[in-house]
Amino acid sequence: MARRPAGWTAAKTEWHTADIAADDLTEVFRGADAVVHLAWLFQPTRTPSVTWRANVLGASRVFRAVAEAKVPALVYASSVGAYSPGPKDHPVDESWPTHGWPGAAYGREKAYVERLLDIFERDHPGLRVVRMRPGFIFKRESATGQRRLFAGPFLPRRLVRPGALPVVPDIPGLRLQALHTEDVAEAYRLAVTGDIAGPVNLAADPVITPAVLADLWKARLVPVPRWAAREAAALAWHLHLVPASPGLVEMALMIPVMDTTRARTELGWTPRHTSLDALSELVTGLREGTGLDSPPLQPDTGLRSRLHELTTGIGRRP
Repeated sequence: MARRPAGWTAAKTEWHTADIAADDLTEVFRGADAVVHLAWLFQPTRTPSVTWRANVLGASRVFRAVAEAKVPALVYASSVGAYSPGPKDHPVDESWPTHGWPGAAYGREKAYVERLLDIFERDHPGLRVVRMRPGFIFKRESATGQRRLFAGPFLPRRLVRPGALPVVPDIPGLRLQALHTEDVAEAYRLAVTGDIAGPVNLAADPVITPAVLADLWKARLVPVPRWAAREAAALAWHLHLVPASPGLVEMALMIPVMDTTRARTELGWTPRHTSLDALSELVTGLREGTGLDSPPLQPDTGLRSRLHELTTGIGRRP
């Protein structure tokens, strides 16, 4: 089910067009063995009431429809961004607090939906609920869509290759976890077909550090204080150069490193790709302008598509 259906389909797949923030979902869900809720709106960062309506109120409507349709299982796409600030020198398990980072709409909304699920599970104890909390998810075909969401139209494709950038900022606290879309999909399949319940962290090794990025880009590290990184991101956002808010940069520096023991031992999940594989696919996709026949993942067709991003407003529309 999607608000804007894709131009492709797969075997044993039937598409339904619906907006989770407005349309009746109960009849669509009726008879399902499980509902996997993936929908999330990252933009517009300049109008957070729009993302709140889709992400928080939309999720509430999905959960209510799941209960009304008597679906026995709900698998929800939470995120590492739901976690409160935490350690970078050792991993935390799923018991770490999920209050998010208040400076980013993404963190606030992910944390709020976790509270909605607390209430939902209390009110529907017989319904199996799984909260998937993945790190940063990449694949080659999603690169252009992610570039539109976070970097905007001013990132030249020719710069997205090893050796093109002379330096990588060495920002204290920059330790991120990533994984490949295919491995995330397998984790969701296991969650749907298995009997696991509760929160599950998902990430691949190794943890991405500035040193790892410098090696990938064949660049040298240059120390950059956190305040400088934050101010640079804020300036770019206020000048409408990028769609990603400075709060997202702050959040990335605050989130903890996750322990994925539960995913591997209880879910039976083992990622086939390393985090470097996923990151390398992102870089390749950005350089090639790769996409899919889907409204949010349309390929980068060059000047025309970049001008469309500019004229429709950077960070101003869904």
